[in-house]
Amino acid sequence: MPEISVLFWLIKILSTGMGETFSDFLVNTFPPEVAVGGGVLLLSVSLWLQFRASRYQVWIYWTAVVMVSIVGTMVADIVDFVAGIPLPASTIAFSIAVASILAAWYRSERTLSVHSITTRRREAFYWATVMTTFALGTVAGDLTAATLHLGYLASAVLFGVAIAVPAIAHRWFGMGAVAAFWSAYVVTRPLGASITDWLASSHSDGLGLGTGWISLAVTIPMVAGIAVAARRERLRRNEI
Repeated sequence: MPEISVLFWLIKILSTGMGETFSDFLVNTFPPEVAVGGGVLLLSVSLWLQFRASRYQVWIYWTAVVMVSIVGTMVADIVDFVAGIPLPASTIAFSIAVASILAAWYRSERTLSVHSITTRRREAFYWATVMTTFALGTVAGDLTAATLHLGYLASAVLFGVAIAVPAIAHRWFGMGAVAAFWSAYVVTRPLGASITDWLASSHSDGLGLGTGWISLAVTIPMVAGIAVAARRERLRRNEI
């Protein structure tokens, strides 16, 4: 796992936003079967590389996160638009799935700390949690924007406030670091997605800049952030 710092959260939010709009771009540009199949294939390859790595590799790790973001959006959209499951029901279902994975992880390992991921089993629990939180965040963002009629901008503000809650609770009110981390981690998805949807969407509450251009605009600072993280990691290892 990378160091949990401001840079980590910045890259994470950018990756969630990029995954949201790039998934929409792919599905609208190519046949959905090709877009989803290609996404699943690349996700499988990125996770295979991640599990083969003997230590934290910056580019491999963040590539896996980006692919989880893209495919997680596709899965959530399939649940909504193809299966026709209402957003409130899918939000509840994915919430239960996240809670169940975390409960199984804790029951097995007696810890949910990302700093304790030193075995393949713990890493499997981690990535299962990550993939499910991305799907949960996607449907939760759609729920507030569409079903609750808040729109993308108001949803972004709502989740921006929500992500500050665990930080404040941890800093001043004694919330545990692990609970604060996972609470914030879930919220990064609908936060980033709501921001990029607002920028890209042509709906009444969007700026209509297009999913392709917004995906590119978000990818540039995201890649720059990953490059900075990779440089820091090289310097850290050289000091050891």
